[in-house]
Amino acid sequence: MYQTLLVPLDGSPRAEGILPHVENLAIQFKSKVIFLQVWTLHDAIIQVDSTDDYILDYNQKKEMISKYLAGIKEGFQKKGIESTCFVEMGDAVETIIAVAQRENADLIAIASHGRSGLSRVFYGSVAAGIMQKIDRPMIIIRTRNI
Repeated sequence: MYQTLLVPLDGSPRAEGILPHVENLAIQFKSKVIFLQVWTLHDAIIQVDSTDDYILDYNQKKEMISKYLAGIKEGFQKKGIESTCFVEMGDAVETIIAVAQRENADLIAIASHGRSGLSRVFYGSVAAGIMQKIDRPMIIIRTRNI
């Protein structure tokens, strides 16, 4: 039913709350799993003295994210789950949707911090943004304080 699962992560334990659910789905449906971390422009803007410092910091940050995702991928592969990783830069919602379309993901699986009311307005919600725009199934797991 679900051949390809897209799992956006942000490096937090809360976001990783989706992983047991994804593992179960991937085993049940023999799905390929795509782990994605979107590096936003806001994350990339830093105070640096030169362009060389900016490029070095960008490359170091991207390498750290890639290692983080590779560790998660390795855990899934040890369980026989085919998986791959992407590090992308851009708006989180738009990039997740673009990767889902590009990779033909059948399902997006994401953890939500479960904010509501004013906190959601001020902090925004990637999960809600995706849900409003996506053209495919999505599973959202609300995580508690971790």
